[in-house]
Amino acid sequence: MRDPELRHTQSGTPVASFTVAWSEKYGETETQCFLPCVAWRASGEFVSKYFRKGQEIAVEGKLTTRKWVDNDGQNRSTLELTVDRIHFCGSKQENGSGGAPRPAGAAIDISGPTFEEIGDIDGDLPF
Repeated sequence: MRDPELRHTQSGTPVASFTVAWSEKYGETETQCFLPCVAWRASGEFVSKYFRKGQEIAVEGKLTTRKWVDNDGQNRSTLELTVDRIHFCGSKQENGSGGAPRPAGAAIDISGPTFEEIGDIDGDLPF
């Protein structure tokens, strides 16, 4: 992910833009994907406060297509994720560096309750 960029609309609503990246390897072949994300209000403030480039992040939301007309009058569009939930992932050491201290709740969900971090699971999996 790159560092989130927090802005405010003309009416003062916070919105953060950032990109998440992931890759998948199969043998010598690696596939990479970079997904632009937008997080509004409390989610935008949360991601801009607690996440920095290089940290692992898990996001949930819906894919949307944003359309606009560029300066040359050309119609443009982009696929982006409108974020509903943001979760910490990776080790605490990785997520503790480069950003603000991790809050007590490990995720933010603006549509419902805050999720707690899932620690290491000891024992056998039930499947």
